[in-house]
Amino acid sequence: MRRAVTDYEMIKPGDKIAVGVSGGKDSLCLLEALSRYQKFSPIPFSIEAITIDMGLEGMDFEPVKEFCQKLGVNYTIRKTDIAQVVFEYRKEKNPCSLCAKMRRGALNNAAKELLCNKVALGHHSDDVVETFFLCLLYEGRVYCFSPVTYLDKTDLYLIRPFLYLPEREIKRYVYNNDVPVVESKCPADKHTSRQVVKDMLSDMYKKDHCLKQKLFTAIQNSGIEGFAVDNIKPLPPL
Repeated sequence: MRRAVTDYEMIKPGDKIAVGVSGGKDSLCLLEALSRYQKFSPIPFSIEAITIDMGLEGMDFEPVKEFCQKLGVNYTIRKTDIAQVVFEYRKEKNPCSLCAKMRRGALNNAAKELLCNKVALGHHSDDVVETFFLCLLYEGRVYCFSPVTYLDKTDLYLIRPFLYLPEREIKRYVYNNDVPVVESKCPADKHTSRQVVKDMLSDMYKKDHCLKQKLFTAIQNSGIEGFAVDNIKPLPPL
């Protein structure tokens, strides 16, 4: 994480960073990592944890609240009716796109209200490769999210400090430590286009254990906006 933050200059002195905490493994690990990094970082910054409650039944964020108290991080929950809009009113056949857009909008609004200038998301290196193939196969375009993205409408920066971190390391940390992951109650979970791409890539990785690293490096060197970094060193095997 420190390397990604340095390579892409994700954090500047005085930043107030809103960490989007869904309750999943990625966002909770990112919150803890930033909280730990904050204590010895040469760059002073502060963090806020924000959860967008989509209104899905059975989602209990009390363990997340206790986790934030343990870390000494201020925690905010914003209740919404996103789930009802997506699944009941709109009855979306492919709900992920609309859901993500509404959640991101709610998160950005909450960040602005808390006077944050940046929003940190828990996307990892596997997400980079999967997003690239999602856009290629389902949208017919070469694209991937950027490590740092400026949103001119809200005057916020999105940063992705886990950019270099493979998902397996997050899973390993969650398994070995007391991270209170909240199980998703989304009816579309495991039945998405992303899951199709994830399964496809998983089969490919079994045949070539270096493939994930090759794909990530190719994306980094592809000229996709925001990814290019001068004099960047090769990553260790993902």
